Amino acid sequence: MDPIGSGPAAPAVADDTFFSHHPVGAVGALAALGGAAFCFVTGESLPVGLLPQLSAGLRVSLSAVGLLVTIYAVVVVAVSAPLTHLGGRFPRRQVMSGLLATFVLGTLAASAAPSYGWLIAARVVIALAQALFWSIVAVVAVGLFPPRFRGRAVAGTFAGSSIALILGVPLGTLVGQLAGWRLAFVGLSGLGLLDLAALALLLPSMRSGEGHAAVGTHPDARRYRLTVLTTILCVGGSFTAYTYVTAFLTRVSGLPLRAVAPILLLTGIADAAGLAITGFLLDRRPTLARVGPVVVLATALLGLFAFGTSAVATIVLEVCAGIGLSGVAIALQSHVLVVAPRRTDIASAWYSASFNVGIAGGPLVGGLVLSTLGLRFTPLVGSVLALLGLAAAIVESRTRGAGAA
Repeated sequence: MDPIGSGPAAPAVADDTFFSHHPVGAVGALAALGGAAFCFVTGESLPVGLLPQLSAGLRVSLSAVGLLVTIYAVVVVAVSAPLTHLGGRFPRRQVMSGLLATFVLGTLAASAAPSYGWLIAARVVIALAQALFWSIVAVVAVGLFPPRFRGRAVAGTFAGSSIALILGVPLGTLVGQLAGWRLAFVGLSGLGLLDLAALALLLPSMRSGEGHAAVGTHPDARRYRLTVLTTILCVGGSFTAYTYVTAFLTRVSGLPLRAVAPILLLTGIADAAGLAITGFLLDRRPTLARVGPVVVLATALLGLFAFGTSAVATIVLEVCAGIGLSGVAIALQSHVLVVAPRRTDIASAWYSASFNVGIAGGPLVGGLVLSTLGLRFTPLVGSVLALLGLAAAIVESRTRGAGAA
């Protein structure tokens, strides 16, 4: 059987390289999709790095600027599935190009925002595009390659997200600090325009419903629901602790404030490492690729509670948490394409929504813990949520239809 349960194994071939099918066009299209992911993730997170500049420039409070990220996530949750239904009838190249064009124009409009309300409106437009983008990008990427490479195709797309966290947001923040937040948004818009040209040139004009990626290889509604539940619990658990990581590092672990940025950079690198490791395992050991990162994440969060007063232990455990979360994201997104009960784009839309539920819900849970039990307990509660996610992942892995992975 194919390692991800997509049917009989492919005949042995002389090369088992990822790019054996359409080596130039497919690789270029995948790189362009990864570039689009880079743009969207950088744009979504950039206000966090530019809080003081945005607050001063628009004459609003820091908390009001922080709401830009919350509003963005709420929009993505609310519209992912409906927009995917509406966009499913159009060719993928036109849809993806239109989404990135919307990002370019929306980001450019944000750079010119004369008021806070204008900036919110521009961000909502970008969030609408991102909602549909994340609903279909994995399906589009997988459709570029033979079924046996679907895990690595998803990993290639998500690499853009990791690079955004490692380079995009820090560089955008630096530009904003040195030359103003408006120029940071203009520069990001320019990068999006370059990637838009690449997408329009390289991405095949596939229609929804075409190719092996359009439907789940082993449709199973129960396994799909368990996958979505695992996502919400793990992402929510991670963000319960991660939202307050700066305070935890300085107040619990005793690290100086100047150490926070290097640790966050190290965590971003760990995120990329988790992506690479999980991407390697997905097409070879799919169950391990799904369950393993959840174990790493839950263990790291529990360790942060137990050993959080040790600076060295905290740094190591933060790295492990980064590896675990990125592994969870790519493994479960890839698995959705296996167990999707109907169309994979609709299944991916609900997966994207569930991920953003975790992102939005984690800080709320963390804030409640902060005001009741205290800062030290945020990773403990996060680990409880992740352990519940692990239980759901184990149940899902043991709920197999005939030939399922």
